[in-house]
Formats: sequence, structure tokens, C-alpha cells
Amino acid sequence: MQIILLGLPGAGKGTQAAQLSSATGLAHITTGEIFRENIRAGTELGKQAKPFVEHGKLVPDEITIGMLLERIAEPDAAAGFMLDGFPRNMQQAEALDSALAAEGRCIDRVIYIYASTAELMRRLTGRWSCPQCGAVYHETNQPPKKAGICDNCGSALYQREDDRPEVVSTRLAVNLQNLEPLIAYYKQQGKLVEVDGERDADAVAAEIGRLIEG
Repeated sequence: MQIILLGLPGAGKGTQAAQLSSATGLAHITTGEIFRENIRAGTELGKQAKPFVEHGKLVPDEITIGMLLERIAEPDAAAGFMLDGFPRNMQQAEALDSALAAEGRCIDRVIYIYASTAELMRRLTGRWSCPQCGAVYHETNQPPKKAGICDNCGSALYQREDDRPEVVSTRLAVNLQNLEPLIAYYKQQGKLVEVDGERDADAVAAEIGRLIEG
């Protein structure tokens, strides 16, 4: 099967993709992984992407699509794959469909994991990090034993800039603008299924498993 996982940041796509890959053997493909591998290997596309990644900018669609098409042509993706973090916009979605169609393949199922803005804000803004040892905590899901202090090394915890409420709110709004057309696109194709991502991760995984088997 060829599967796409859609959802806003914090919805749990990465967690579900890891469980699904383990259960089904489908190749778990993320754009971040593709960028790192190409940059590390010094490929032509990697060289083009490197300055964008190093400056925290979005890699242009043509570079991202080129890397993805090379990745899904690798042997481990021959029996099926699951895309996490791609496509991010309509241009990427249409390019993916065209490339797969040329090989007699297509996306079989698009799983949209949804959660309320309030829940996503809670998940994303509750993260605190240790500047010394790199440990990561969450105010409610995984709090330190002593508020504001790292369990491992005793350093004062800090909140990364992109975990601050005002930054997270903007990030969610921008992502939603790109996500809504994708939801409509795959719904029109009859491939979209929606899963409530606010439940326990195991319950979400069980439902996704049933949807794929069906």
C-alpha cells in the first residue's frame, strides 16, 4: 500500500507512523529524513537543499519532490510506503500523483489525524528542554521531578523559541492554510479517512490499523 499521513504539528503523525511501520513493514518516509540523507551523501539535490535547511527556510518544492521520487524508487519502498510530512501543498500532491501514475502506482489511503487547536497548543507549548544534556520534558505528559529543573543534570530548563505560544499559534495557522486544500483534494478522490488524534496513542493506532486492513 501507498499511504499518506496528514495532520497539523502535534497531531501525532510521527508516533503513528512509527507504530504502523513496525506493524506492517511499510517504509516510513519523512521529508526531514530525506533532506538529511541527501545532504550527508552530498547528492546534487542535497547540495541544492543544504543552504535552505541550514538557514531554517523551506526547501523549494522542485528539490523536495525530486528527492522524494528518488526515495520511493528504492527497494524498501517497492512493497509500499507511508509518507509523513509530505505532501505539504497542492503542487507537491499533484506532482506525487503524476509520478506514481507514470509507474502504474497510486496513493491508496490518506489518513487525516485531527485534533483541536486547544489540544495541539497544549501539546506543543508544554515542551521544555535542558540546555546542558538535551533532555526534553513536557509540563503534563512528562514533567521533571522538580519544576523547571532537569532530572539528569540539575540545569535550569528553557523553552525553545518555536515552542512558545505565539510562535506555535502562527505555525498552526500557516500549516492549516496548506492542509485544508489537501484534505479537500483527497476527499474528492475518495481516499481520505479521518481519525480522532486526541485519544490514547494505542487507540489511534488500532483504528488506523483497521482502516488500512479494510
